[in-house]
Amino acid sequence: MTTAPTPVLFIHGLWLHASSWQPWVDLFAERGYAPSVAAWPGDGDTVEASRLAPEAVAGHGIDDVTAHLKTVIDRLPSRPVLIGHSFGGMLAEKLLGEDYAVAAVGIDAAQIKGVLPLPLSALRATLPVFRNPANRNRAVSLTAAQFRFAFGNAVSEEESDELYARWSVPAPGKPLFEAAAANFSPNSPAAVNTGNESRGPLLLVMGGRDHTVPEAVTRSSFKQYRHSSAVTDLLGFDDRGHSLTIDSGWREVAESCLTWLGKQGL
Repeated sequence: MTTAPTPVLFIHGLWLHASSWQPWVDLFAERGYAPSVAAWPGDGDTVEASRLAPEAVAGHGIDDVTAHLKTVIDRLPSRPVLIGHSFGGMLAEKLLGEDYAVAAVGIDAAQIKGVLPLPLSALRATLPVFRNPANRNRAVSLTAAQFRFAFGNAVSEEESDELYARWSVPAPGKPLFEAAAANFSPNSPAAVNTGNESRGPLLLVMGGRDHTVPEAVTRSSFKQYRHSSAVTDLLGFDDRGHSLTIDSGWREVAESCLTWLGKQGL
């Protein structure tokens, strides 16, 4: 009897197109998984299409994207492993807490409700959105210099510029405003069921040089799970920034995720 391959769904975060996961998709397929990529509502089919229609993603918040991802998951043959980066990582945590996945990996995952540290580098990385309150309902693009600080600070300027040209797209401002207000909102969409005892295993991955989601944020997220006996692991890459899923060192991160999944029997 042949066992069906485990579905793996990759979820991107702000400012990166879903197709940036393609090297991961290829690797996971080689290792026997059934990988696919989840776009956000309004995403264009290509990087260029997304750049030409920024208004399509404007105004979409955490609840919108979560509901959309649930419809994607419902079409899969079985509950998947979720692997998300940045806000995609936070969404993976949220969906795992609601039992929409057998396991999840949050790579430099955006802050969830309950996380208090707000390092200055994170404020600077998100300043292009927060400098104008009207950006809550707009799509915001980064310049190459802003991308360099937020994503590519741990790689060469040349590589950062190449990544920016290849993958950067406009992103909705609303999720950032929602996350920033999470601890003041009783019904925040950034809330995650961290106390779920029956959920699948979770791996949180952090980059030691990440400006957008510094280690302090990931460690604080990790502590939010202390009241659950479900598996929650933490993995750090000391010399990596927020671009760790797309830059020249992506494979090391991917292989570590594969190793962890193997240890979970997935």
